[in-house]
Amino acid sequence: MNAPLKAVDDTTDLPALMSNLAGEARAAARVLALAPAQQKNDALAAMAAALRASSAKLLAANAEDVAEARASGASDSFIDRLALTPARIETMAEGLDVVRGLEDPVGKVTEKWTRPNGMTIERVSVPLGVAGVIFESRPNVLADAGALCLKSGNAVILRGGSDSFRSCMAIHACLVEGLRKAGLPEAAITLVPTRDRAAVGLLLSGLDGRIDVIVPRGGKSLVARVEAEARVPVFAHLDGNNHVFIDKAASLDMAKTIVLNAKMRRPGVCGAAETLLIDKAAAPAQLKPLIAMLIDAGCEVRGDAEVQHADARVKPAVEEDWATEFEAPIIAARVVGGLDEAIDHIEKYSSHHTDAIVTEDTQTATRFLNEVDSAIVLHNASTQFADGGEFGFGAEIGIATGKFHARGPVGVEQLTSFKYRVHGTGQTRP
Repeated sequence: MNAPLKAVDDTTDLPALMSNLAGEARAAARVLALAPAQQKNDALAAMAAALRASSAKLLAANAEDVAEARASGASDSFIDRLALTPARIETMAEGLDVVRGLEDPVGKVTEKWTRPNGMTIERVSVPLGVAGVIFESRPNVLADAGALCLKSGNAVILRGGSDSFRSCMAIHACLVEGLRKAGLPEAAITLVPTRDRAAVGLLLSGLDGRIDVIVPRGGKSLVARVEAEARVPVFAHLDGNNHVFIDKAASLDMAKTIVLNAKMRRPGVCGAAETLLIDKAAAPAQLKPLIAMLIDAGCEVRGDAEVQHADARVKPAVEEDWATEFEAPIIAARVVGGLDEAIDHIEKYSSHHTDAIVTEDTQTATRFLNEVDSAIVLHNASTQFADGGEFGFGAEIGIATGKFHARGPVGVEQLTSFKYRVHGTGQTRP
């Protein structure tokens, strides 16, 4: 049995360490690509059991991280992303249970046809190989990413944020226990055992071609750096500047419920609403109660002239506010002249992550869903559903806002590629 993972100090030869980790992960990926579904599922079951059994250890490690973050002046929204609770640990374990119950995507024949010359061609799903996941404060990302990569036959190298270092070490120990019990290589899920930021640059280099894809989960500066420096493909989004549009045919009760949840359920997550758009025709009945509700709930509202007129507590919005992911109980709000103006505003300022419309008019909803070019568009539902678990994926390795290979929540199917298997009977090409 291997010794538990230990943090390394500043004297470590980091390039050599990262090269070794990548080599071991590449070897593990070859094993995982051929691992039976039941063996992977056994590992996931053991991981979930270990998380539940180690709840006290996880909470103790996390308490140290939270205390350190508070002492450094971290914001409340940052602490919310960092903190573990018994309920959040149970949610992590449940996510692994859901991933275990998903159909194994590896080896699935998605298409099959026969050519006139008698050759049969199959398109078959295969793992990507080795994923590098770089994330910041949310330690649950480690469990989500580890589970999804394992289920899809990929090895993964995880580099967590320095703020969640102790929490990640404790969670990783549970995942390794599951791998060990199922007889799978422990390098299938690797945690970089250092806070040294240089490890990020080494991952982005691709480590001599042994990393196949990079997934960043964090703030705009991290994702921008990854997209600028990565030498391998990236599944990423720059930010979650998400909108809720209240149409003239919206129910006020529904609008209030959705807007409050979209902004205030967890203001710091990437699915939180950052801008509220209200149809001018709906404003007489809906503007004042919606704005008052948000402010009374502890949300700062920055609005245009009409929104300021509706409630004296509203602060004036500036141009920058429309393009900002606040990650805090702050929302920008403006009145627009209808659906066309709302779509134009979203096209100009949206990060193309998640945008929602509240309306009882199905034709208006259809136009919004068709014309808003975002990874996730919703009708009469909160933007906080922008989550792989809520999509039935069990978890997500990230939300991709690009348009190549994967878009939206990245689950097990998005972590596979394909190859063609061709069966012949001696055919040669004339």
